[in-house]
Amino acid sequence: MAGVAEANETTPASEAAGYPVEVQPMDRYNQALLDNARPIGWRNPTPDGRYNLVAIGSGTAGLVASIGGAGLGARVALVEKHLMGGDCLNTGCVPSKSIIRAAKAVGEIRRAGELGVHVPDGVSVDFGAVMARMRAIRAGISHDDSVQRVTGTGVALYFGAARFTGPDTVEVDHDGERVTLRFAKAVIATGSRPKRLDVPGAAETGYLTNETIFELTELPPRLAVIGGGPIGAEMAQTFARLGSAVTVIERNGQLLNREDADAAAIVQGAFAADGIGLIFQAEVTGLRRTATGKVVEYQVTGQPGELEVDEVLVSIGRAPTVQGLGLEAAGVAFSDKGVSVDATLRTSNPNIYAAGDVASRYQFTHVADATARIVLQNALFPGPKRKAGDLIVPWVTYTDPEVAHVGLYAQEAEAKGNKVQSFVQPLDHVDRARADGETAGFVKIHVKAGSDQILGATIVASHAGEMIGEITTAMVAGVGLKTLATVIHPYPTQAEAIRKIADQYNRTRLTPFVKRALQTWMSWRR
Repeated sequence: MAGVAEANETTPASEAAGYPVEVQPMDRYNQALLDNARPIGWRNPTPDGRYNLVAIGSGTAGLVASIGGAGLGARVALVEKHLMGGDCLNTGCVPSKSIIRAAKAVGEIRRAGELGVHVPDGVSVDFGAVMARMRAIRAGISHDDSVQRVTGTGVALYFGAARFTGPDTVEVDHDGERVTLRFAKAVIATGSRPKRLDVPGAAETGYLTNETIFELTELPPRLAVIGGGPIGAEMAQTFARLGSAVTVIERNGQLLNREDADAAAIVQGAFAADGIGLIFQAEVTGLRRTATGKVVEYQVTGQPGELEVDEVLVSIGRAPTVQGLGLEAAGVAFSDKGVSVDATLRTSNPNIYAAGDVASRYQFTHVADATARIVLQNALFPGPKRKAGDLIVPWVTYTDPEVAHVGLYAQEAEAKGNKVQSFVQPLDHVDRARADGETAGFVKIHVKAGSDQILGATIVASHAGEMIGEITTAMVAGVGLKTLATVIHPYPTQAEAIRKIADQYNRTRLTPFVKRALQTWMSWRR
């Protein structure tokens, strides 16, 4: 990308001065991000009457609710405390997937010899250029979430800390200047934040989270990743491929603990091939600094252990952002698990709703989008109310290979009283996967026994996230597994594994009785 090398140089402080928020490093890309997400010299508008809808938080849920509401003719105000775009744009999906792409390229080059392609000089990674490319991409995408775009739709945008002062009022404090917004309806969309590591020495030693790791300009030679969930797994593999010596410390017995054990095993195999150390059943007991780095203290089944590294990434989950919002004054019930909502996403205050991470057990950008759309319909229009529980939610962990899932796992379905029948298609029996040299994976689909109703599915493949959409569409449309056998998939594609599973299901319908009846029929037709 042209200009990436120059972006490694930060802008002099005199030129970067004036921004109300700093995003390190303050290079031209991050300044472009701030021009969109928190520009210099912003002045809040003057409230004028009651708003149909006030959205608190400008992450995905707040943006969808506010822009969508304005598009429907409502008077809408949006309040943001920090940066437009929230976690996804600034410290989540966009920056992480940008550097994951670089790491994937490293993995492809390293295994090129298996394809008969030889790279004589091996892989050389310019970490500064990788991170500069990420910042350039993030700056470009920030236009979609920008002040200019949002206000251009008619939304009244207020920067500052929001606090409910009553059941239908919100106070916004912008650098000591306070205004009060009155509303007919409101939506809390304040998202979530990384959970803190609460062990001795953690605060004094310091550690990275997803909110700070993308500020790095130099590659840590040794990296400990505490937590083997989606974020931890993605960053562990990425930094290992970019050149760090990475060790994952996980309290459970596998990576991606909530995922299918067979899927986790394949990812663990990929991690071993990438030289990533794995310590399972480990409880972190402390951090401390030494003259040569940072030490992670842990115990495995009561036995103490230590690991010295240069940086520590903590990825042990996320906590909903509910502090300082004055929820008590608004009569909104909440806990450390988030804002309490009913099936329609309405809080204990009937005029206030919540959407996204702050109220959903599914902490994904696409769920924030979907729940915001539910809020728009339920809050602004009369008639039947949509329910969040009706959503069929897919998700993807962007390791290599990717792990994608939708619906229920087999044990979840059985816990709900279903008798489950599962079908598995290994990728080593799919022609395109064999041609690609990507046979470590599978498609697994669960159906309700005695029917072809799809209850859930897991895919492990290089592009599992692109493949899961077909199964999600079938579930949303109420299409059964037998119908997927009639879908013509281009040959050769890895998605053909889905059709092969549907064929497996159809073969189970050929019972001995049916087979004998068909043989009798065919004998008559000779």
